[in-house]
Amino acid sequence: MGRLGRIRIRADEESACRRESIPHAGRGGRILTDLVLGYFFSSLDDFIHPEVFAGLDYPWQALAAAKSRLGEIAGAGEPGGLIQCEVPGEAVVRGAVRVGEGTVIDAHVLIEGPAIIGRNVTIRHGALVRPGTIVSDDCVLGHGCEIKNSLLFRGAKVQSLTFCGDSVIGRGARIGSGTITANRRFDQGEIGIKHEGVRHPFDTEYFGCVLGDYVRLGANCVTLPGTLIGPYTWVMPLTRVGGFIPRGKLVSFKHALLMTDNQPRKLKP
Repeated sequence: MGRLGRIRIRADEESACRRESIPHAGRGGRILTDLVLGYFFSSLDDFIHPEVFAGLDYPWQALAAAKSRLGEIAGAGEPGGLIQCEVPGEAVVRGAVRVGEGTVIDAHVLIEGPAIIGRNVTIRHGALVRPGTIVSDDCVLGHGCEIKNSLLFRGAKVQSLTFCGDSVIGRGARIGSGTITANRRFDQGEIGIKHEGVRHPFDTEYFGCVLGDYVRLGANCVTLPGTLIGPYTWVMPLTRVGGFIPRGKLVSFKHALLMTDNQPRKLKP
C-alpha cells in the first residue's frame, strides 16, 4: 500500500500542470508525471483562490505558495480582513481573516488569521481554524475539529473531533470523525515520497496529506505524514495509511479480535 505504482494521466492534464522552468522537479530534474496536480484535482477552479496554484507542478508545493500570499489576500481592502457573516459573541476571530457571505459560524469557534473562509461554509461548535488555512465555498468543519495550515477545495467536509494539519483536501472529499492527518514524522525528519525507488523530499518537516477529489476517510483513520491519495478512493474506518494510494481504490485493514479470560473483579471508587 505504501509502494508507489505508476499512474497514467491524460495528456491534457499533464500539459496543464507543466512549466517551462521546473525548480522543484524530482531528483534528476524531470517531472513526476504520476503525481502532478491534475491527477488529484479535476479543476483548480474548485479552489476559492486558484491563483495560489499558478506555476506549481505538485500539490505539496501549494502550502508554501499559499503562505507567501495569504496575508495579502486575507487583509485586502479592509484592516484585519473582511467578515461578511454573523459572528456570535462566544466565537473569536482574530488577525487578518476573510469570511464570505452565507457562512454559518457556531458558538465557541476560534478562527486565527491569516485565514480565508469562503461562502456558505458551516463551522460547527468549538471548531479551531488556525493560521494558514483557506476553506473554499460550501465546506463543512465539524464540531471540535482543528484545521491547521490547510487548503480545502469546494464542498470538502472535515467531521467532528478531527485534526487536519498541513494538508490539501480536494473537492467533495470527506474526513471522518476522529481521524488524524499526522503532519510530522515521529523522528522529526524531513517528509517526502518514494517514487520508483528514489526518495523525493517535500522540503519541509510539516506535511499531512493530499486527498484527491471525492476521497473519503472513514472514522478514526490515521494518515501518516506525506500520504498522497488519488481521487475517488475510500479508506475504511480504523485504517492507517501512508505513502501513495492510487485513484479509485477501496482500502481496509483487517483487525484481529483477541479475547482471553478475565478474572471478575470490582474497580475501586
